[in-house]
Amino acid sequence: MSGLCGWIGQDGSVTENLQLARRMAGPLARFDGSVVEAVAGRNSGLAIAASGDNKHIYQKNGFLLALWGRANFLEPRLSQFARSEGVAKTLADDWRERGEKALENLTGAFSFCILDENTGEAILAIDRMGIYPLVYRNDRGRLVFGSSADAINLHSQAKPDIAPQGLYNYLYFHMVPGPDTIYQGQKRLLPGEYLIYRKGNVETRKYWEMRFQENEKRPFQELKQDFMEVLRSSVREAVGDQQVGAFLSGGTDSSTIAGLLGEVSGQPAHTYSIGFDASGYDEMEYARIAAKHFSTRHHEYYVTPDDIVSAIPQVAAIFDQPFGNASAIPAYYCARMAKADGLSRILGGDGGDELFGGNVRYAKQHLFSLYGQTPSVVRKGIIEPLVFGIPGGAALPLVRKARSYIEQASIPMPARTETYNLLERYGSKEVFTPEFLSTVNPGNPANLLNEIYHDSNAASLINRMLAFDRKFTLADNDLPKVAMACELAAMEVAFPLISDEIVAFSLQLEPHLKLKGTKLRYFFKEALRGFLPDDIITKQKHGFGLPFGVWLQQHKPLQALASDSLSDLKSRRIVRSDFIDKLVGQHLNEHAGYHGTMVWVLMMLEQWYRQR
Repeated sequence: MSGLCGWIGQDGSVTENLQLARRMAGPLARFDGSVVEAVAGRNSGLAIAASGDNKHIYQKNGFLLALWGRANFLEPRLSQFARSEGVAKTLADDWRERGEKALENLTGAFSFCILDENTGEAILAIDRMGIYPLVYRNDRGRLVFGSSADAINLHSQAKPDIAPQGLYNYLYFHMVPGPDTIYQGQKRLLPGEYLIYRKGNVETRKYWEMRFQENEKRPFQELKQDFMEVLRSSVREAVGDQQVGAFLSGGTDSSTIAGLLGEVSGQPAHTYSIGFDASGYDEMEYARIAAKHFSTRHHEYYVTPDDIVSAIPQVAAIFDQPFGNASAIPAYYCARMAKADGLSRILGGDGGDELFGGNVRYAKQHLFSLYGQTPSVVRKGIIEPLVFGIPGGAALPLVRKARSYIEQASIPMPARTETYNLLERYGSKEVFTPEFLSTVNPGNPANLLNEIYHDSNAASLINRMLAFDRKFTLADNDLPKVAMACELAAMEVAFPLISDEIVAFSLQLEPHLKLKGTKLRYFFKEALRGFLPDDIITKQKHGFGLPFGVWLQQHKPLQALASDSLSDLKSRRIVRSDFIDKLVGQHLNEHAGYHGTMVWVLMMLEQWYRQR
């Protein structure tokens, strides 16, 4: 993964500043061993740790610029200039000429910074989907930033104090959603956002946001032809001039990439799948169907409970803040297989669900929305009195189901998406110590959900949910999960299904082509019918879910690691000791899969603390 880091607003000699910049970059190069390049002035410094076409750096007359990732210019003249003069110089010249408008011309997966010692100004920006992150801190007129908080915390004036609200949000979301972080005073740029630093003050603005064109009607065959073209173009761009592999879960996204990878490279694709010897969790059958269909060079690995025990401390260490998505571990073992085969880049299928309507909850929320479309006089005057007025109705399965439907359908969006939230189910007062709760705002997660959900131009429910998931599911969760798991294996990852081309295409699709009634990904699947095996198109969604709760009940070393972690977590006075005891002694036995998630989240919190 690598990254960039730096600061502006602290004086020192050029030599001292170079040394500080290199020291800050240490955590960015710790796993892939990428070469660190640093530049500095008397008031600033920056460093970038990356390889090949992912590293771009420029310095001239007090003007410093670094870009991490793969950026493209929309204007042909700039693209041509970039090929001859380099991306960094092209961006520097364009910025001097047009300022912030230069961002509108930039596409790709990247983050970059500009430090201008002549004016004392700085610019930070990340790509439209949030693939390449940037964290920053503005303290007493000094802007410090980095791709990881671990880099910021190595600055000589850093104050890495834990934010209680970040801990609360972690237990709510199982990650810390941006723009906040786990550290006091540190913020994270959101997708399509940039920061301006002037005279010691910072301001964040959007240079791009999702704009849905919901009424643009086009013939299906025309859409299909354009879609296949942008798919091939995106995979070709992600491959570049390297030999790459692809994750293969057996779902529509990963299978599509595997097939296209073989097409654009002209040779069978290297594909990698993970399996679990646990009933209901193994999806290897579908991965094999896709591998056979596309004649890939297929590689499989069955993750064991011993593998989980071995990987937990490593996975906790790679993230710069607590992260509770357990599927990071199977992603790591997949990437490790690709690394062992001599590859340096692997393609992930993330993003297809969040652009084309593939998550099961989209259909579920559509069904709930139908109740809200029923006239109020019918709902309040007939349906609800009838359903809730039946004596002993709670004991009748159909009535109980109808009551549950009405109760959930009556909750407004986006709160309705959190009806099964673990923290909400337990109750914050049952989970957290009173001392800790007095330092946080329990309503913060709901406020954040509302803010993001309603910050959309979409008129349809499906597009509002897609815009919502661009942040919470992709930028905050799935993308860092895969990126950091790959970094741990010293692998680079690319996500062709969220290229700017494909995003632009998805924004022009009519809502019913994404979710047709309760049919998920309607257009995506129909457009790929004939390319993908029918079994892949019709299969139920699954993924790389980890059978942690099941294994926790059977595997002694895993039990010991979890027990030891939760025991130490008690001493931090964040989570109530009696809740931890009840979670392990009662809840886990009631439903290992459901409550095992909270055991994992708490265990990874303690493991993260231990690494720091």
